[in-house]
Amino acid sequence: MKWEGQRQSDNIEDRRSGGAGRAAGKLGIGTIVLGLVASYFLGINPMQAIQLVGGVQNKISPATQAQGQVPDSNTQDAQTAFVRTVVADTEDVWGKLFAAQSARYQPPTLVLYSGATPTACGQGQAAMGPFYCPGDHKMYLDFEFFRTLEQQLQSPGEFAKAYVIAHEVGHHIQKLEGSSDKMDAMRGKVSETEYNKLSVRLELQADCYAGVWAHHANVDRQILESGDIESALNAAAQIGDDALQKKAQGYAVPDSFTHGSSAQRVQWFKAGFASGDMGSCNTFAAQSL
Repeated sequence: MKWEGQRQSDNIEDRRSGGAGRAAGKLGIGTIVLGLVASYFLGINPMQAIQLVGGVQNKISPATQAQGQVPDSNTQDAQTAFVRTVVADTEDVWGKLFAAQSARYQPPTLVLYSGATPTACGQGQAAMGPFYCPGDHKMYLDFEFFRTLEQQLQSPGEFAKAYVIAHEVGHHIQKLEGSSDKMDAMRGKVSETEYNKLSVRLELQADCYAGVWAHHANVDRQILESGDIESALNAAAQIGDDALQKKAQGYAVPDSFTHGSSAQRVQWFKAGFASGDMGSCNTFAAQSL
């Protein structure tokens, strides 16, 4: 991915230096899956699952925590520059697309943190990976997830990381459009199975929006290199509900899916990338996902 030398976003809030809430130790796929499974099977929203997993993590002994690996400062600095650049690129793309609709894009803030951090949606925990909080219009990222993405989810490559960030920006777009608020209004009004189906449509739309961003970023700035799209598609496949559930328990339970299968996540990213049109991302109107 070609990103060096490009504009970097100022909409970054770095909470790492204070060290508050630092949960040292390597973030494992088992920990991520634990949080996801809690969300799937306990019928609670992801932020509640984050807090549950965080409670477990906080009981880990210091001796166990000390075994983890902490990236050196040079790695952190390079990743910070990369993330700032990707966020800036999403700002440029969505700013242009909103302006074309005579609207003004209000970009989200990306919060960099280590281990745990307070959010308007509750206590954020790294165990759930990157997430967007509609309550404060902020995205949250612990860099340890990038290590997990590469080493344990077998999704290397800078564009895989860019896809993850663009997906969370997609959730911010949904907040601005009002679709996420409509989704929240359905909580408790439909069965858990039906709500899960709506959640899948919301997540797949965010994947599609990530593809829309990639389309325009490449048209405008030629950011893609050989293998980049394949890297993003592999990441989408590795974090599909079926893939994660099979890692956690050996089998998948489709009625509990909240993000979509690997095939669906790949399909909707590709749809957004191929068209570059937000209109192609109306997963809620799609007869088939």
